[in-house]
Amino acid sequence: MALHLDIVTPEKKVFSAPVDNVYLPGADGEIGVLPAHAGLVTALKPGELRYLHNGQVVTLAVGSGFAEVTQTKVVVLTDMALGEAEIDEQTAEAAIKRAEEKLANVDHSMDAEEVAYLQGIISRSAAAIHFKRKHRG
Repeated sequence: MALHLDIVTPEKKVFSAPVDNVYLPGADGEIGVLPAHAGLVTALKPGELRYLHNGQVVTLAVGSGFAEVTQTKVVVLTDMALGEAEIDEQTAEAAIKRAEEKLANVDHSMDAEEVAYLQGIISRSAAAIHFKRKHRG
């Protein structure tokens, strides 16, 4: 029995094919999914997603989002899904610095949505940098 994996970002469908397993960065820790897994919906935190496809382990840096798991399918909806080659450390570090500077100068005109947006930039960029450094060849 195969497990079908779909990884979708707002920009595109990143991946859609049968896989042997999937490991997701769940909000409460890593979640391993095999065929016939119990159904669930979980929040994702920025981190590393891994899956086994055609005998090869594929890893991606993912951002926040959600995953829906059924016995035969995993659907990942995330705001970022990048391979190691797609991550530019300097760009990610600059994004963190800009967001941290804006947060350091928070005034009463900045609403909670703007603060959450800046915190999201920091967490996605930090996850991408960590992923890149971990998988640097």
